Amino acid sequence: MPKICAASAVLAAVVNAVPTISDAPVAKRANDKEHYANNIALAAFALQRFWYNQSTGLWDNAWWNSGNALTMLADWAKLRPIEAERLEISDVIHNTWSRAQNVNVFTIKTLMSNGMMKTEDCINGEGPACAAAAAAAAAATDGGVQPQAFRNFLNDFYDDEGWWALGLIHAYDYTHRQEYLDSAVRIFRDMQGGGNTNCKGGIYWSKKRNYVNAIANELYLSVAASLANRIPNDKGKYTSIAESQWKWFANSGMINGDNLINDGLNDQCNNNGQPTWTYNQGVVLGGLVELYKATGNRDYLNRANGLASVSMRKLVDGNGILVEGCEYDRGHCGADGAQFKGVYARNLRYLDQVSPSNDIKRFLMRNSDSIWDKDRDENNNKLGVAWAGPLYSPIGNAHSSAMDALVGAVAAV
Repeated sequence: MPKICAASAVLAAVVNAVPTISDAPVAKRANDKEHYANNIALAAFALQRFWYNQSTGLWDNAWWNSGNALTMLADWAKLRPIEAERLEISDVIHNTWSRAQNVNVFTIKTLMSNGMMKTEDCINGEGPACAAAAAAAAAATDGGVQPQAFRNFLNDFYDDEGWWALGLIHAYDYTHRQEYLDSAVRIFRDMQGGGNTNCKGGIYWSKKRNYVNAIANELYLSVAASLANRIPNDKGKYTSIAESQWKWFANSGMINGDNLINDGLNDQCNNNGQPTWTYNQGVVLGGLVELYKATGNRDYLNRANGLASVSMRKLVDGNGILVEGCEYDRGHCGADGAQFKGVYARNLRYLDQVSPSNDIKRFLMRNSDSIWDKDRDENNNKLGVAWAGPLYSPIGNAHSSAMDALVGAVAAV
């Protein structure tokens, strides 16, 4: 078990009250890296202390969100391995890989009136979806359809699978353990089963094959391109898949006239006008970065920079802090929307790594500063969903999401 208590003695000594510095000239901020590194170390300790379940390998008993937490921790560890290994992040990653793929997962997703998808999971017999799972199982005895409790990081939703594939790819990047990459390959094979849509390309969102949405297709692009850059013997195959996927996505209509991405397509394969969630503006950036790495074609970077420039301007408040449309509503975006902004910040960082931008660096540092100053419980370093503040009751998903911005700030200086 990760030695959280031992790590606390080290991390408790960190001084975490420092001035906000995000608008200082980027070139003068090299000495601020330790400030951001200390913040992310404290936040990581809180994540593991309050929300990590050793027996399932999940954070806050949330399925797809845990794939994102895994990605974030692996990225942090690659940037700051000494601090990360004080929390034994390599062991955490391996425990999650070993345990999470063996849990029984039953997932229900419901579209809410604000356009947000509400996810409910039943994991190893625990969680809000368990009553529905039991009812479906009972109905099966009367001729109904038996609910599927998937393993091996799979479930009924291709976007959930994509999150896990990316998490395992980034775990591989940090640890170089082949079994993580092999698991990502197996997940991608399952995602390929979502193809042959009625919209002449892309994949469906779920195995019910009734909705073509942005996030599943962006993840499909990102996973394919990521595999192209990590499996030399199959680079051509995965690159071809990724290029075809991007060509379809770019012309699908999901990118609207404002250069923002709506949630998906309607039954006639037209833009459905649903919200432009932040994570839909983010995953595509990482996918295009990986596609650029695979091909050397700077057109992909140019498109990513154009999309990022628009979203950094249009999805923020007057102080340049990223805002999700639902975060001040009752429920504060729920368990799903609480994850979205971190996905955006993470993929901005990926873009900045290959196409350096002072605008992106300032964006990441400004948001990190705001989180630490206005969206943090000073007693325990829990982080919330509203990065501009105030702090609402923090949940694990919001916390790990905010940590993506903190990781971005570490990388930016």
